[in-house]
Amino acid sequence: MQRDLILKCMNTINITMIKNNFKNADEAFKYFYREIIKSGVAFSDTKALFNVGFTIENPIDNYIHDKGSIVPRKWNLEYARAEWQWYISGDRNITKLGKIYGKIPPIWIKMADDEGNVNSNYGYQWERNEQINYVVGLLKTQPDTRQACISIYDGKEISDYANDTPCTYAVQFTIVNNRLDMCVTMRSNDLWYGFCNDQYQFSKLQEMVSKRLDIETGVYYHFAHNMHLYNNKI
Repeated sequence: MQRDLILKCMNTINITMIKNNFKNADEAFKYFYREIIKSGVAFSDTKALFNVGFTIENPIDNYIHDKGSIVPRKWNLEYARAEWQWYISGDRNITKLGKIYGKIPPIWIKMADDEGNVNSNYGYQWERNEQINYVVGLLKTQPDTRQACISIYDGKEISDYANDTPCTYAVQFTIVNNRLDMCVTMRSNDLWYGFCNDQYQFSKLQEMVSKRLDIETGVYYHFAHNMHLYNNKI
């Protein structure tokens, strides 16, 4: 009876018996697309898995492929590259993205404030208070540090998050065997749009910091409290 209760609880929070190691982003995306459809819990207008954690062994292999795939996802690499350029510009205004990409996706228009600024431009967030420079400097002088962290979600600004609450809380870097591992922690992760584009941006960040440290890029760790698919994508 106790075992049945434990299994019931495990099934309710949806964190067990899933694969947690992948070669690349494409493999992770396709696996969780199928897993959410099969085992996801109805949650608002989505199906969701909770407390999902996994690794990507080669984060530089960060493309989502549709050729020969049974998953109907046509990922836009051109847009992902434009978003990366927007992020590293440090300009969180959506007009900057429009100049780079040629147009502004509707989701960013919806999330922007009256002046066109967004909170979820992660480049703007990780450059605040020179967090990237701090992390690089710390890892150069203390390669075994556990303090190489970037904070994205700022509780002091909670009143500004009504229309645009960053999905990512924090990013942490660790040097293991002279390679740079990185862990991304998210409160919420839409698999269809969010994961496909965000893993690209964060893997580019991991690669950028690795180059500044002159070491190889290591493993990408991804943790999402709520990973989901909206019902119109199922």
